[in-house]
Amino acid sequence: MIAPLEELLQALTRLPGIGRRSAERIAFFLLNRPEEARKLAEAIGSVHARVKRCPRCFNLSEGGLCPICRDPRRDRRTICVVARPWEIMKLERTGEYRGLYHVLGGLISPAEGVGPEDLTAGALLKRVREEGIAEVILALEPKLEGELTAMYLLERLKPLGVKVSQIAQGIPVGRDLEVADEVTLGKALRGRVELS
Repeated sequence: MIAPLEELLQALTRLPGIGRRSAERIAFFLLNRPEEARKLAEAIGSVHARVKRCPRCFNLSEGGLCPICRDPRRDRRTICVVARPWEIMKLERTGEYRGLYHVLGGLISPAEGVGPEDLTAGALLKRVREEGIAEVILALEPKLEGELTAMYLLERLKPLGVKVSQIAQGIPVGRDLEVADEVTLGKALRGRVELS
């Protein structure tokens, strides 16, 4: 195989969910469609140049506050905490939640060397203190790292007098929110339980 094609295949197989066969199909498609390849390259370059983090909630934004933080119709007394920005898109598709969000940037994972200081937990606590938040909903993955993170946050949020709830366990244990369907996520939001 010629070197440039092999380099493309190697790059594609480093993407999540892309194996060698899928990489080959994509590579040959792009070779046969130079205009599509150019558009894809431009889109990848553009996303890195234009997409930033919202300074308030750490969601994805095109500079400044994200659309959710800017929306005056959102319930400003409720924050739903997620690990990663793409989980917001999933929750939004349920149509069940109209509050604000906070993206932690991951989960506490001693095995991977990720501690609370590596997350945006401090910024969350500051928001709760300064923005008059009444409820924090934890929408974290139901696995060990999610539970560790939830316990850490609960210990720090309770003294602030805020209600802390967790989405109901309609999400299978050990599964990512990314793979849950919108109906299950919607039911989990409606069935959230207060943590104490």
